Parts: sequence; structure tokens; C-alpha cells
Amino acid sequence: MVQGTTSDAGKSTLVAGLCRLLARGGVRVAPFKPQNMALNSAVTVDGGEIGRAQALQAVAAGLPPHTDFNPVLLKPASDVGAQVIIHGKAVTSLDARAYHDYKPTAMAAVLESWGRLVAGYECVLVEGAGSPAEINLRDRDIANMGFAEAVDCPVILIADIDRGGVFAHLVGTMELLSPSEQARVKGFVINRFRGDMGLLRSGLEWLEARTGRPVLGVLPYLHGLFLDAEDALADARAEKGETRLRVIAPVFPRISNHTDLDALRLHPQVDFRWIGPGQAIPPADLIVLPGSKSVQADLAWLRGQGWEPAIRRHLRYGGKLIGICGGFQMLGRRLEDPAGLEGSSGGMDGLGVLDMETVLEAEKQLANVCGTLRVDGAAAVPVRGYEIHMGVSRGPALGRPAATLDDGRSDGALSEDGQILGTYVHGLFDHPEALAALLGWAGAGGVAAVDLDARREADLDRLADSLAAALDLDRLADCLGGAAAAALRRVAGRTNPAGMPA
Repeated sequence: MVQGTTSDAGKSTLVAGLCRLLARGGVRVAPFKPQNMALNSAVTVDGGEIGRAQALQAVAAGLPPHTDFNPVLLKPASDVGAQVIIHGKAVTSLDARAYHDYKPTAMAAVLESWGRLVAGYECVLVEGAGSPAEINLRDRDIANMGFAEAVDCPVILIADIDRGGVFAHLVGTMELLSPSEQARVKGFVINRFRGDMGLLRSGLEWLEARTGRPVLGVLPYLHGLFLDAEDALADARAEKGETRLRVIAPVFPRISNHTDLDALRLHPQVDFRWIGPGQAIPPADLIVLPGSKSVQADLAWLRGQGWEPAIRRHLRYGGKLIGICGGFQMLGRRLEDPAGLEGSSGGMDGLGVLDMETVLEAEKQLANVCGTLRVDGAAAVPVRGYEIHMGVSRGPALGRPAATLDDGRSDGALSEDGQILGTYVHGLFDHPEALAALLGWAGAGGVAAVDLDARREADLDRLADSLAAALDLDRLADCLGGAAAAALRRVAGRTNPAGMPA
């Protein structure tokens, strides 16, 4: 089990890289995260919903995403409450105190999935959540040491040196663990190092002497590494040369599946910008309204930030507008949530730029989809992605769909003037042909092709190569024991002394 001294220490990345490294060595390996809290999710092969990081780790392991890889997913709907998803299905919504009481039920689901995975795979790599030293969360913990103790799982601690205080993070975390939990920690990994290893070595020696635990590796800072984010937005804009299209998107308080816009963010000819609270809304060729876990609340926020007049001005000047899932729902005349599924029951007016209305219904729509997309002036192109939504949209606008799905359904809407496109398909921009067609529709024809899947695969291989070079796999195997140790030793035997694939 990989646990971090903090959130965003590199747990997801280390598990993904080890999954790829082991899978390349012929090991039957699976990822596992007992409990995840994230608004970026993916649809699984068995028709459920899991955190996007575990879907990425499944890809790294050469597996289709499955609900057993993340049996408990919490999707925050407010600062104190979340939708609870068990084995891929939404079962209830609870505030923090009520969920604490619910944890034994959640733990039963976790152990059920764990049992299936250890029976079916040679090695299971577990990702923790946040930090195991959060004292207020230790009672009934199912995400970190509570799970590790329940199944007798060895633990590696990873810490991020780039944010500073790495030795304090590691030593402080160890000090706050119970004696049995301390004994469970087999070693440390230091992440995102850039600098002279010679200057770090004395600190590593002190850390090993102070804790009695080995440093299993120091991972380099990998610039430009693209991996699907579990939740956090990319914190910097990619360095690009001359761009041909300006694209902006608002950062909703409850933004979900913002990875939909990764293809735009990474495209070398697209100037893409997230616009956060209080920031000026700059001119653009294309505005994209992303998904939302609380559509009415995020629409109210959007209005409070001045986006509604900015959108109307953008359309008057011929700009293009895309809404995805919750963003699509905002484009209609009316939003209704009679059962209070995303907050207080009731409704509100939408932006009114598409003639439709949306009602939230209890049954969540979950599906992996593919089909064809048609935008004005372009031939039909393939599109693929997934649906995750509780809203059902109806109205005349849907008579002019944006896409036709292979299961015979129509999806979304394209306005009569061709300026506005709405869809329920997450991953709209991921297919290279669909991306090119949409960029051409927005005003940038003939741009370079960008294949997000190929980029992801290349970066997973780059990550695995980096781990092979930076980790002491034999020492790691000594720490872990069992089938995981045998698997790691097989992989270590296939690398040369520099750690790169032989």
C-alpha cells in the first residue's frame, strides 16, 4: 500500500507507474483504492463508476477499469456532504457525520472487493488517501492504516520534496502513527526531486538512521508528464509557441470531470485558460462550460462571477460555446431538482440559449459510448466517451442533436445558428478526429492532430522507465515479501544496472 504524507504527494502516480512496470514484466497486477473522494470519475466495464485515478492505473496495468478497483467513491456535493457510491452505484448522500457512522457498511464493501482482487491477481497495489497521520480521521478509518491493519498490508510512505519540508513530513507522519502502524511502514519514497543528489544524500542517511526505515528511491521531477488528474486542476499553463485558438473555461466550485478539457489544455496550437473566481473573463474564440456535481449552485456562482453577460456578448460577436454534461444543462431554459438530489429541492432558470429544460432524476445514467459527431461545415467524425449524469433533458433543441450514438440514441444539441453545442458525452475532445472537427468549427481548421490516448500511453511508459531507474526494486521486494516480492524480483531481473529496460 502506497500512503502519502500529504495529499498530492504522488500516491496515484507511483501506483500507476508500478502497475505499468509490473505489467510490462508479465505480472498480473491490479490497482486498488479502498475509498476515494473525487469529482473526476470514469465508467467501468461492469457499468459502474470509479475514481479517474484508478481508471488510469487500470490502463497502466493493461486492464479495463472495474468497480472492484475503487469500491467506495465519495463525490462532494457541498463542503460537508457527498454522494456515496458503493461498487459503482450511487446508494445515498450523507453529511460528514452521517458518513462516519456509515463507514462499517462501506468497509464491508471494501473487503468484498479486496477478497476478489487478491484471489484473481498476483499483485495488488493499494493507494491510500490523504495522510495516515490525520488524527481526527483515524476512528473507523477505511482509507489508510485502518484498511492496512485490517488486511495485514505492508506500507510505503511517499513524500513530495518539491513543496518543501520532506524530512519533517516523513518523520512527523511516523511519530503520529501507533506502534503497530509504524511497524507496518517498510520504507520511504521521495518524489519530485530536482537538484544535486550529492547534496541530498546526507539527509537520506539521517532519515534512515532516525527512523530505521530505508529510502527505497528518490524519484525525479518529470516535466511535462501527462496523467489524468484525480481531482486537482493543472496548476500551470503549458509552454506553447504561436497559438491559433483562444479557449476559456470557468472553474466551478463543484467542477467535475475537468479532464474532459485535457486535450485542449495540451494542444500545441490552443491557448487554453481556466478562469477562476474573481479573475477577469478575457475574450476568446471558444467558451467551454464543463461538468458540475451541483449544477444549480454552480450556475448561481457563474452568474455571480459575471459570466452570463460575458457569454451573451461572446455569442453576439460570433464566438462558439460548448456545454458538457452539467454545463450542457445550464444552457437550457430551466433546471429542476424536485427531490433535492444536488442540494435543496427546487428549480431555477438556465441561461436560456438552448430551448430545453432538465429535470434531475434519482437514477444515474452510466455508460461508455461511441458514435458520430457532426458540427456545421464538417463531415461526421467518430466520437467516444462516457455518460455520468442524473439529469434528463427534454425540449425542441434536442431535435437537432450534436451526435448519434452507436446504440441508436441521439445526444445533445446543436443550435440552429451553429454557435452552441451541448452534449452529455464526457471525453468529447479525446478522439483525434473529433478534436480536429471541433477546433475547425470553433475557427481553427487544419490544426495539428493530438492523440490523447497515445500521449497517455507514452507518458505511462516514461513514468515506468523512470521508476525502474530510480527505485531499488530488490530492496523494495525485500520490504514487501510474498507474491509482490516475487513479481518485483522478476521485473528487477529484466533491468540493467542503470535500471532501464534491458
